[in-house]
Amino acid sequence: MQMHRIFTRHRAVASNERLQIPLIKHCIRATLQAEGVDVPCELSVLITDDKGIKNLNRDYRGVNSSTDVLSFPMLEYSAPGWDARMPDVALSADGVLPFGDIVLSAEKIKEQAKENGNTRERETAYLTIHSVLHLLGYDHVDEGEGKQQMREREKAILSELGF
Repeated sequence: MQMHRIFTRHRAVASNERLQIPLIKHCIRATLQAEGVDVPCELSVLITDDKGIKNLNRDYRGVNSSTDVLSFPMLEYSAPGWDARMPDVALSADGVLPFGDIVLSAEKIKEQAKENGNTRERETAYLTIHSVLHLLGYDHVDEGEGKQQMREREKAILSELGF
C-alpha cells in the first residue's frame, strides 16, 4: 500500500473534546485500501466545533446549519468508487494525488454517539469512513441504490476495523 499524506488539525475544539487523530488516520487509510485506491493521496482533515462547521456549510453549500461532516472532493466520478483506470488522474509533481478535504464536527460526533448509543470512537470511525466514501463519489441523497451501496461499504469497512 502506498503511503498517504493525511494532514489533521483541531480548530476551536477544547482539549478535552478533541478527537483521536490516530483513529481518524487509520480509518482513512483503511477506507482507501478497501476501495482499492492504489496511488499515494493527500487529504486534509479539519476537526472543528458546530459553529465552525456551520459557517463552512453555509459558505460552501448554502445551508445555514451545522452538520456532522463535510467532504470536499478534488475529483469527480461518473460512478461511485475508485477506478484505477482513470486516465485523467492528475498527480502532483511528487507523485501524490490531491484527494480532498474533510471537516468533522467534534460536537456533533459527541452528540450523535450519545444519541445512537455508540462510543465517540465508533462515531468518529463511522463519520470518517463516510466522508472518505463521499470523496470517492458515493452519495446518499436519494433513497435508492446509491444510498444502499454507500451504507453497505460503510458497514463492511467498519466491520473490517472491528466496529
